[in-house]
Amino acid sequence: MSLGFCSFASGSSGNSYLVFTERTALIIDAGIAYRDIEQGLLGVGLNPEDVSGILITHEHSDHIKSLRTLAKKTESPIYSAQGTLDVIIEKYVPSLRQDDIVSISEGELFSIGDIEILPFALSHDAAEPLGYLLIAGGRRIAIMTDTGVVTEGALKALREADIIIIESNHEENMLMFGRYPFTLKRRILSENGHLSNIAAAACLSDVLGERSNPNPPIIKLAHLSKENNTPDLAFLTIRNALFEEGYIEGIHYKLGVLEATEISEIIRV
Repeated sequence: MSLGFCSFASGSSGNSYLVFTERTALIIDAGIAYRDIEQGLLGVGLNPEDVSGILITHEHSDHIKSLRTLAKKTESPIYSAQGTLDVIIEKYVPSLRQDDIVSISEGELFSIGDIEILPFALSHDAAEPLGYLLIAGGRRIAIMTDTGVVTEGALKALREADIIIIESNHEENMLMFGRYPFTLKRRILSENGHLSNIAAAACLSDVLGERSNPNPPIIKLAHLSKENNTPDLAFLTIRNALFEEGYIEGIHYKLGVLEATEISEIIRV
C-alpha cells in the first residue's frame, strides 16, 4: 500500500491538501476556491465523490474558504476539534448539521478508511488548532502549518514521518522592515503566530537529530508569506542552516517548496 500527497493550487494564500491511498482520499483544509480543489482532484484521477473525509486544522478563512461547498459536493463528514467546529458553525457555516461533523481530540488516534489519523496540538491564535499525522501501510505524512512554536506533540509526529509538510512562513527581517502594521507583525512573531524560516530550520534539525526512521524524509515547505518570504529564500535558508548542523540535502533529507500558484507533484511513499 502506498500513501500519496498533493498540494492544490489557488494563486492565493489559502491551503488545501490531499492525502490518499488506493482506497481512501482525504482533504486537509479548504482554504481555496472549490473549483480549484475539484480541478486538483480531477488532476490526480479522483472525483469529488471519492473523498472520504475533510480534516480542518483551524477556523481561519484561508483554511475554510470553500468548506460549505466542499462538504456539500463530496457529501463527506468534517473532522476537527470541537472548539474549531463550534466557531465554524457559529460564525461561518451555520447550516452544518450534527450529522455533518465529527469531533476529534489531540492525541486520540482514529481511522477513515485505511488511513489512521493522529491529531496533535498547535500554538496559533485560533480556537483549538490541530496538525495531523496520517498513517497507512507503515508510511507517515505529518502536516504542521500555522503555529508560533513547535509543540511536543508536533515534534513527535514529525520525527518519524516519511513526508513532512512544515510551515516556513516568513523571513524575520523582511517582516520587521516590511509594510505590515506593528500589531500584525507582533501577532505573526508571537508564540501563537507563525514559524519563520529559521524557526522551521531549528525544528527540522531537531527532527533529523532524533529520527530513528532510516529513510531520508521528503520535506515540503508550506504556508509561505507572499509579502515576507520567497520560495528561494525559504529553501536556501533552511538548506544552509541544516548544512551547518551536518545535514546534507539529497542525502539526509529531500527539500522542496509548495508553490501557491500550481498543483504540486504527487508524492508517494
